[in-house]
Amino acid sequence: MEYRDIEFQLRDGVATVILNRPDHLNTFTGKMGEELEHAYRRCDEDDEIRAVVLTGAGRAFCAGADMSEAASSFESQEGNEAFSAAGVAFPAFRIRKLVVAAVNGHAIGIGLTLALQADVRIFAKEAKYGVVQVRRGVMPDAYAHWTLPRLVGMARAAEILLTGKTFRGDEIECLGIASRVLPSAEVLAAAQDMALDVATNAAPLSVAFSKRLLWQSLELSAEDVERQETALHHVLLGGPDALEGPVAFMQKRPPNWKQRISKDWPKTQ
Repeated sequence: MEYRDIEFQLRDGVATVILNRPDHLNTFTGKMGEELEHAYRRCDEDDEIRAVVLTGAGRAFCAGADMSEAASSFESQEGNEAFSAAGVAFPAFRIRKLVVAAVNGHAIGIGLTLALQADVRIFAKEAKYGVVQVRRGVMPDAYAHWTLPRLVGMARAAEILLTGKTFRGDEIECLGIASRVLPSAEVLAAAQDMALDVATNAAPLSVAFSKRLLWQSLELSAEDVERQETALHHVLLGGPDALEGPVAFMQKRPPNWKQRISKDWPKTQ
């Protein structure tokens, strides 16, 4: 796919996906959603990609849906079987790699709900954030009713989703959405440093197993989690990466991981 509304960069095992409509504060379009799906699937499937950073070009992360034609922004979708409120058909939490949202500026509406799909979120302290859809006559999207309670609990999720209020960076940190809050100029570098560290030092299959189970865990009992942890350990224990990890650690050198998601992912997962 030739990208128009995003940019894709790959360096040292880290894919950087950039929402790229800076003249429009990276407002979300249907085309952007299609391109994100394509990029996310590539990130999931390509073994050369070990970690992912999602950020925005210019001074915003994503200022919400494109409402340049305000009256038609939220037209009826009745009868449109292709319509989904997901925004992106393959969300970031499905990617079997670490995804870090470098929220470098304002993230409003779907801009924030897209960031909630990441595993780690680093926010700019100067920007404004909010899931404001109830103030636009619609409702939160992009799995926000699933991701947000997992991050902050029901009471804080209700405050964020049902009031449609906007918050500053320090408030976002207090609410529990942010993994970290930094000056905007430092956000992307911090996210890329984290992603590069994981891309270099963490075993890809181990990260993939742990991420998948982590996102599923709130729907499972303790016994279910134990069973899955045990089953996945049987895949890893005695394998080349379980041998390489301790040896590389003791020899104080970067590990040379052998197992790959494309060939070693269990068919039952």
